[in-house]
Amino acid sequence: MGERRVMSFNFRLKPNPVMLKELRSQMRGWRAFVVLTVYLLLLSCLTLALYLSVYATSAAMVSLGGGLMGATTGRTLFGGIVLLELLLVCFIAPAFTAGTISGERERQTYDLLVTTLLRPRSIVFGKLGSALAYVVLLILAALPLQSLAFILGGVTPAEVFIALIGLLVTALISASVGLFFSSLVRSTILSTVLTYGVVLFMTVGLPFVIFMVLVLTPVMASLSNYTPTWVEQALLIYVLGFLACTNPFITAVLTELVLLEEGAVLFFTVPVDGHNIPLVSPWIVYVLLCLLVGVALFALSVQLVCAPRG
Repeated sequence: MGERRVMSFNFRLKPNPVMLKELRSQMRGWRAFVVLTVYLLLLSCLTLALYLSVYATSAAMVSLGGGLMGATTGRTLFGGIVLLELLLVCFIAPAFTAGTISGERERQTYDLLVTTLLRPRSIVFGKLGSALAYVVLLILAALPLQSLAFILGGVTPAEVFIALIGLLVTALISASVGLFFSSLVRSTILSTVLTYGVVLFMTVGLPFVIFMVLVLTPVMASLSNYTPTWVEQALLIYVLGFLACTNPFITAVLTELVLLEEGAVLFFTVPVDGHNIPLVSPWIVYVLLCLLVGVALFALSVQLVCAPRG
């Protein structure tokens, strides 16, 4: 009985063959080397440009103390690197998943893949895991650049941890979107167009919607001569806060502002007409939302792979 349990446990520890195959294909080609090189070059050039710009701007503040200048430089470098990483991850991660399932159909290897002993869940997980593994490699490769902020000061370990978690869940949601559309349509081109359309809406469209709501709400209230109660103001804050937390860049900026102004990593309050409204730090909402949507898209992709295609 004990031997059977050990054998079953060892069987479960076997690596996913789809993931191994995809990782070998990615790392043996020139694409992985070029993407990693260009990615690090862009981050390095941005880091150098930010450092020179902030140093030149802060040169007149030397009389205030080198620590202040170093803290400002370190915080600016860290913020610029993280924002550029978010941008690159949003558009690199889908590139590795938008053609995973649809590409199998175009190469006429999809039927062979689904007729193996592998479950659809294992197939989808292998495709997603291989893409995420490479994106995680990109994120970890940029950690030495982020560590420069510690030398200059102004950055706490909590900020580094939050930035790392945010980058990981952004990679998850971006890759999951590409995997879903790759499972939904047959054409890799169509899957790529749909994937990047959704990613563009997440990164560009939502900020525009939020901006319009912020601009139009006071205008409409002033035209109607209506003064909202503190409950209505609190609901508006919650709704706008939720919309803001659907965008990685707005979430990063708001989280940094909460850390600087409130000194809060998890929870804080906002006064509204004499009432303290409890709020959760934006990065927590963003992480939970990305995990929820990522799991849902993964489950839908598995169902699409299970479904017979005519």
